Amino acid sequence: MKRWFTGFMMSWGMFLAIPCPCRIWDEKARPHMVACLPLTGGVVGLVWAAMAWLLQRLGCPAPLRAVLLAAAPWLVTGFLHLDGYMDVCDALLSRRDLATRQKILKDSHCGAFAVICMVLLAVGQCALFAGAPWLRLLPLGAIPVASRACASVAVQRLRPMGTSQYAAMQRGTGLQLVFPLVCLLAACVVPPVLCGAAGLAPLAAAAGYCLAVWRGFRQLDGMSGDISGFGLTLGELAGAAVLCFVR
Repeated sequence: MKRWFTGFMMSWGMFLAIPCPCRIWDEKARPHMVACLPLTGGVVGLVWAAMAWLLQRLGCPAPLRAVLLAAAPWLVTGFLHLDGYMDVCDALLSRRDLATRQKILKDSHCGAFAVICMVLLAVGQCALFAGAPWLRLLPLGAIPVASRACASVAVQRLRPMGTSQYAAMQRGTGLQLVFPLVCLLAACVVPPVLCGAAGLAPLAAAAGYCLAVWRGFRQLDGMSGDISGFGLTLGELAGAAVLCFVR
């Protein structure tokens, strides 16, 4: 249990901008850190749902509410995954050979494709929330759990790129792989049972993540943190779309 607690605190400290309540690090707990990604997603989901509830209770103007809800998961993670999203957009849309795409992925400069895709993402996510006067809170909170459960499995099982930090990381086995799968199952099954069709939002987020990562993995020849961030960002957009469109 100590290794799991350490892994959760490591995951919190690395993937959330919220101050970590217990700053500890143990290299041997790295596989547990990845396995605890769904719990980190639970923190993101809790903040997201709490903000939605508060804004609805306060009767916040629709445009401001839309901007805050669109930005909430980005703010909670310190824009970490948006960085990966923009890098992958730059690489994929360059339509260059594999070596050049991988080089662009690692380039710290922000290209035109990244800026265009970020603008489209922000406008699209704001538009979704602007068109939804109320939201089911359970599916909203479960969206980051489902997407990060997929991320945990993908990072542990997919072949990493040679330049990725995951290349030297020990692969998770046993419970470290079963735990995120159980979290994914719970996030995709419980909300539809309790909330009806709107509860399919976490399932849409998981599907969006998988499709985005499949595209990035094939085009860039391996898994990396940037590709996972790309998948998380688009997965959350897919989940928000289903949640806002389905009543």
